[in-house]
Amino acid sequence: MEFKHKPVLLKECIEGLNIKPDGVYVDGTIGGAGHSLEIVKRLSKKGLLIGIDRDEEALKAAKEKLKDFDNVKYIHGNHDDINRLLLDEGIERKPDGILLDLGVSSYQLDEKERGFSYIENARLDMRMDKTQKLDAEYVINNYSEEELFKIISEYGEERFAKNIARNICKKRKESKIETTSELVNIIRESIPKSKQNDGHPAKRTFQAIRIEVNNELKPLYNTVIESGKMLNEGGRLVIITFHSLEDRAVKEAYIELEGRCTCPKDLPYCVCNYTSYGKILTKKPILPTKEEQEENSRSKSAKLRIFERRQKKE
Repeated sequence: MEFKHKPVLLKECIEGLNIKPDGVYVDGTIGGAGHSLEIVKRLSKKGLLIGIDRDEEALKAAKEKLKDFDNVKYIHGNHDDINRLLLDEGIERKPDGILLDLGVSSYQLDEKERGFSYIENARLDMRMDKTQKLDAEYVINNYSEEELFKIISEYGEERFAKNIARNICKKRKESKIETTSELVNIIRESIPKSKQNDGHPAKRTFQAIRIEVNNELKPLYNTVIESGKMLNEGGRLVIITFHSLEDRAVKEAYIELEGRCTCPKDLPYCVCNYTSYGKILTKKPILPTKEEQEENSRSKSAKLRIFERRQKKE
């Protein structure tokens, strides 16, 4: 299958990065290179684009799409390790911009063998990096009922998480749960029919299992902090999220990077000596236009936030 992924908030991301022709830019989730293509088009021969992805098929597709550009470096790895990955590759120049598109690619969703979709029947997998061992089948068949409940309720924000976790454990005692259709049927049976009107009933649970398999949330806050700190002066950190848990982590990390005075309000001047690494440029997240949402349904839940690294005073 061709690696297709329509980049979300493309114009807004490019404007947010404020690209300098000779700068260094990191696309930490290069995917099908939709955003990266527009970044590298704006770079001179002195500029450098670094594309990172945990999905080897994504990197292969990105190399093909960007084959006409020789100032691109590709790294198989996780965006949670950006600083280490760049050091391991001997890249000493600080990034002038980092882009993180935290969504699952259209290719990963549409390729049914990957097991991300609750529409197509496939083996339970959901790994973004197919070289890792942990997959959805292991989670569903080996996590305790309490662990499953916590994951589905927290990561999926699913009201009926207790029913779903209990029925998963009941079903797997009879036989191993191996396919997405089996899991979907369990979820359908766990949610009252009268409550199955708000989209597909398995959507939240599949999101939760995917987040657990790929460890998408636990390191995110620290990833944002580390990325903001490693930027060059005036550099931009541009992040697209697709659900409230991701957006909350990014928002809180940006607030931490910007810094806040913790002194009592009645003090005439600041004594807490808080550190500010820059400023938040988006007090409210940027949302897709109505036109984009109509053209690309997967953009509907997207939110874009931008942070700018502080420049040293002259």
